[in-house]
Amino acid sequence: MDYDVLWPGGPKYIQEKGVFPLGSDSAWLGSFINLSGVRSFCDLGCGGGALSFNIMGRKNALIGSGIDISEQAVGLCEKNAALNGFEYTAVCGDIRDIREYFRAGSFDLVVSNPPYFPEGSGKKADEPQRAAARQEGACTLNDICAAAAYLCRWGGRFAIVYRPERLSELFCVMSASGIEPKRLRFVLKDPASAPTVCLAEGRRGGAPGLSVEAPFYIGKEGG
Repeated sequence: MDYDVLWPGGPKYIQEKGVFPLGSDSAWLGSFINLSGVRSFCDLGCGGGALSFNIMGRKNALIGSGIDISEQAVGLCEKNAALNGFEYTAVCGDIRDIREYFRAGSFDLVVSNPPYFPEGSGKKADEPQRAAARQEGACTLNDICAAAAYLCRWGGRFAIVYRPERLSELFCVMSASGIEPKRLRFVLKDPASAPTVCLAEGRRGGAPGLSVEAPFYIGKEGG
């Protein structure tokens, strides 16, 4: 069986054509998330499980769940969970119908690596699966934040990786959904570059107050 390893000694990950490939954004978000007090989490748009299993590789005895509209992606997620022996439930369904699949307030943490671009903008992908992962055709930012607010327990966390140019929109939608932005970190190639993505974490029912953390540099000079 061919598989990748998320980091040396870390979780194994099978990739399949037709499922959005393993990417660095999920790795950055997985390392950014605060797992203190977290026992259960849900991944919105879980794909093959790259973000979920990055998280589960950091902390033992986590109970994970994920939802994705792609039947193939959910099948791959189940294969990867079994490969690593993780306690994980993958559901094939529409995030907009989240109430049909999970109970309200049933998770300590909700995470997402969602589509970055409004429908009709950004570079168009050739494959339908890649297009769905890039553009908000079947799932908007409002849908993601509404689902996260529904799933998070009071005081629970929501973490997301997103585009810097849509940060204002992200924070507005999070706040309107009842999730107060609490942490922010930018990912940069080097100190002279503009951010490529941002990592944000909010708390359901949290008090105002945002902590902006030191940037994460991915170029050689930054470490």
